[in-house]
Amino acid sequence: MNELLLVYIFLSSLAGIAIFMFFAQKVGLIDIPNERSVHKKPIPRGAGIAFILAIFITLLLFDLEYLKTYYYIYLAIVMVFIAGVWDDLKNISPIIKFIFIFVSSIILYINDVAIYSLGTYFEYEIILPAWMVFPFSFFAIAGYTNALNLMDGLDGLAASISMVILVTFLAIGLLHHDELIISLSSFFIVTLFAFLLFNWYPAKVFMGDSGSLSLGMVISILGIYSTQYITPISILFIVALPVLDTFIVMIRRMQRHISPFHADKNHMHHFLFNVKGDIRYTVIILTMMQMIFSIIGYQVSHAGDFLSLILFILLFSIYLNLFDQRLKRR
Repeated sequence: MNELLLVYIFLSSLAGIAIFMFFAQKVGLIDIPNERSVHKKPIPRGAGIAFILAIFITLLLFDLEYLKTYYYIYLAIVMVFIAGVWDDLKNISPIIKFIFIFVSSIILYINDVAIYSLGTYFEYEIILPAWMVFPFSFFAIAGYTNALNLMDGLDGLAASISMVILVTFLAIGLLHHDELIISLSSFFIVTLFAFLLFNWYPAKVFMGDSGSLSLGMVISILGIYSTQYITPISILFIVALPVLDTFIVMIRRMQRHISPFHADKNHMHHFLFNVKGDIRYTVIILTMMQMIFSIIGYQVSHAGDFLSLILFILLFSIYLNLFDQRLKRR
């Protein structure tokens, strides 16, 4: 990989976000505070448009051959990016977003990017039947993409958590000399670093769905590719925080006979923020939690799938208990 590309992506991301902030109000890309908002004044929303385009434009100009080689990966990202831009502009329904994610999943599936195995337990590998590979892969991709989108609730939170996850995948790519994992994770680490200069508290701009949906798709793709080297359960640890938080919140909503997609303030970042009233504290604590999960995920990949699964169930139980304790105190 040409390291100069990373410099170009970083600089073009900085320039693109600055230009976006200048024009955002003129095209209506402004986040107006409501009862669920932490920010108190209107802030430009949709900077994902700028930093995702920065990657694509840089690759088109300086490494077209790479883009041609992995066209199906970037085409899948483009599909959810379009859905995100549309949502930033018009607030589309979750169903429309899922349709775009479905199309992205088809693109990946026909190019052999899918989940085929759930791991090996007691020397028996659980291989998915052919008819189940696509539905399961779509469910996993859609679930994680939506999970990261829902984590984008505080200044710098989604970007910081994504950075930790991407750095973990970069380490896996470097260890196993995987060009795609190295390049894809590096491009998005660099562009997120540029974005965080604007998004860290107090945020001057939000990434919007154009950013969070695209990041969710990228991390989903990296997770699927990384199953060549580490166990599927290890991937769950590496992406644990958004998955656990969203899954538990949705379960609790359905138990109250509320739509699982209904927006509320029952995510872990809301609870932590209510304790201290400090956005930086909340983001740092959750980012450190994700770091711990990612480190555990990489380490348990050597322990076998069964032990990894037991540890993940234990982690899920602890997180659920913490969540319910916070919910009862409200």
